[in-house]
Amino acid sequence: MVVKGSRKGVTIYQAKVTLMGVSPPVWRRFLVADEATLGILHHILQVVMGWDDYHVHLFKVGDAEFGAPGFMSRGMKNENGARLSKVVTGMGMKMYYLYDLGDRWLHEVVFEKSMPPEQGMNYPVCIEGKRACPPEDCGGPGGYEHFLEVIGNPEDPEHEEMLEWAGGEFDPEAFDMDEVNDVLSHLREYREMMKEEELPFRPDMIFL
Repeated sequence: MVVKGSRKGVTIYQAKVTLMGVSPPVWRRFLVADEATLGILHHILQVVMGWDDYHVHLFKVGDAEFGAPGFMSRGMKNENGARLSKVVTGMGMKMYYLYDLGDRWLHEVVFEKSMPPEQGMNYPVCIEGKRACPPEDCGGPGGYEHFLEVIGNPEDPEHEEMLEWAGGEFDPEAFDMDEVNDVLSHLREYREMMKEEELPFRPDMIFL
């Protein structure tokens, strides 16, 4: 469970993540504690964007690349050892998050401003966003564009099949921030799934 309250010495970052190559843009704005690592940021990005975490991911921070244990290529660093307080060099800084090395969903993450924790506030929390996350495995930005064209045209020969593949319906403008924050509020429970990763920080330092 996410703990309400504040703790001395903690800074909160406001960040905006935008899915690149998709128009109109799919984006989210969220707040996260500087004590979180890139490994935790990965889970936050999966939730706020709406991905299902089926695929390999990596972070690009300046000239350095970070990945998850067991999925790191030569020269990459462990994302679980990289706190935001160390890798975020200042407000306005950008980093990149690549999800699914096949479809290559590239996200730009901009750290917009910092602030002290607000008493009684839950972190991490999504505070704004627009549009639905593309379906998994739809073929990247180009495939997603084709997908939208097909489901938007009942006369297209692929229309029914594509719609069925997507679960029967898909609204590209849909975004439910309450649902996102409900999942974020339970992120602490995911600790049970992450015990074997040997995270280099105490469980009580992940979320506020």
